[in-house]
Amino acid sequence: MKDVNLLTLLDRFNCNDRCRDALEAIRWPDGVCCVRCGDTDITEIASRHQFRCTGCKYRFTVTAGTIMHRSHLPIRVWFLAVYLMCQSKKGMSAHQLHRMLGCTYKTAWYLCHRIREAMGNEPFEGPTLFGVVELDQTLVGGKAKGRENAFENKNWVAGAIERGGQVRLERIPNIRKDTIHDFVRRTIADEAEAIYTDELRSHIGLETPERRHETVNHSADEWVMGDVHTNSVEGVWSLFKRSIVGSFHKMSVKHMDRYLEELEWRFNNRENPHIFPDTLRRIVNTDPLEYRKLIA
Repeated sequence: MKDVNLLTLLDRFNCNDRCRDALEAIRWPDGVCCVRCGDTDITEIASRHQFRCTGCKYRFTVTAGTIMHRSHLPIRVWFLAVYLMCQSKKGMSAHQLHRMLGCTYKTAWYLCHRIREAMGNEPFEGPTLFGVVELDQTLVGGKAKGRENAFENKNWVAGAIERGGQVRLERIPNIRKDTIHDFVRRTIADEAEAIYTDELRSHIGLETPERRHETVNHSADEWVMGDVHTNSVEGVWSLFKRSIVGSFHKMSVKHMDRYLEELEWRFNNRENPHIFPDTLRRIVNTDPLEYRKLIA
């Protein structure tokens, strides 16, 4: 599925059977196995697009136990939604999908959140950023009502980006020193070449014997000093906030983590020609997300 564009997607996956065959190849590259007991002695029930395990007698489909579990949407609609969300740089709103796919807004909203859940399904384990890393924080939320309420209805998000590499984003409770340093420990390797930040006092002490820490003083209108700047991570903030204003219009704090995971996944795969099949691979390896749990 390399270099899939909209035309090739419509040609190659123009019916549910082709989409189902592609999902089966992604989920079971070595042959179908039971989703309940793992047995490989399987009988296909072609007329119902099901499989039957000879061992435990369980009947299942390729979507059983995945984020698509018990979905009444055609698999082809899932493929189109996944593709559109992967290829939309500023994200795809549920209202836009509702208009393009001809489903209800409620269905489109649930569909979007299940795809986002799959995009963030494989969390990073340990520090993954090396080389020169830019670190910054931003406020996301509603407009402030007076200086005394500057942080009301707003949430802090921390971001770190390896120049030319991946980005890590995370909602954080505050920008105190221990919070920032904990984020750095979990995302940036001690042996990274350098961390570049602004002058926030919580950034003090980020250097290690192998890693230097340099700053630019934004409050003094100092934005670039040699190769020291935070323009890359601020570009990520710009992209995220433009997606809120231009695509989503508003964002619930409850679901913000999924929106961040969607941006993180799409940004980290910006040069990946296999982002569409890679996202489908996460789709079939993500546990179901019940609607009642999503809206609880």
